[in-house]
Amino acid sequence: MASAVPSIALNNGVEIPQLGFGVYQVPPEKTADAVATALEVGYRHIDTAEMYGNEKGVGEAVARSGIARDQIFVTSKLNNGFHRRDDALRAFDQSLADLGFDYLDLFLIHWPLPGIDVDFVETWKAFEEIYASGRVKAIGVSNFTPHHLGRLFAETEIKPAVNQIEVHPYLAQDDVRAFDAEHQIVTEAWSPIAQGKVLDDPAIVAIAERLGRTPAQVVLRWHIERGDVVFPKSSSRERMAENFALFDFELETGDLATLTGLDRAERTGPDPDTFNYVPG
Repeated sequence: MASAVPSIALNNGVEIPQLGFGVYQVPPEKTADAVATALEVGYRHIDTAEMYGNEKGVGEAVARSGIARDQIFVTSKLNNGFHRRDDALRAFDQSLADLGFDYLDLFLIHWPLPGIDVDFVETWKAFEEIYASGRVKAIGVSNFTPHHLGRLFAETEIKPAVNQIEVHPYLAQDDVRAFDAEHQIVTEAWSPIAQGKVLDDPAIVAIAERLGRTPAQVVLRWHIERGDVVFPKSSSRERMAENFALFDFELETGDLATLTGLDRAERTGPDPDTFNYVPG
């Protein structure tokens, strides 16, 4: 089943599966079983983060799966408290140790944190060092806007491979996605169904009924056809399988336009220009 998921080439040639499994808000003690189930369903792309506190569970599931490490794409993200160069280097080492890996597929700056006393340009330069070490296949950012990215382009050497941002029909983010595409940066969509808020939308329900699909499948397929990477989270095998079944149907052009037209610039998460949370 995993082979049904298309891959997208990053700007350094690394291939990333377009559909993955996210572990945001999965309790650490339940993560290994959840990821193991996702791998059994067919997922080969797992998205975690240091702040989630569940990297060990991800690593445990990968180790016990019997699947070769190079067949599973794993992303993690830097904790907000470790933006200084030396802290970022140590945090990456800790991620590898917690995962039990000798390399990571993708490592992201989780938030730009523009108001703290560490410039994210310093953080990105540490990421460039990590990339040069060969212990990560690609580096990228999360929740960066075009003006954040513009500073990286001007002041650093390596262009991010990925920008992971909140995207769903109520927050289409077409301006950021277009900027990413113009600069050969792959957009990843977090909160792809707006924490369930879009699933009762009459327009989405009508399309789902016509196609004999669930509203969640319709929304996730919208993401896929727009070319973004998406990684929905679920705790049940049935829902994991439902979210995985996206590649045997297509949306009509009008359906894509309908979903995009639902955009109301409505976030479920923080605004990257004002979010400066650092764990105490």
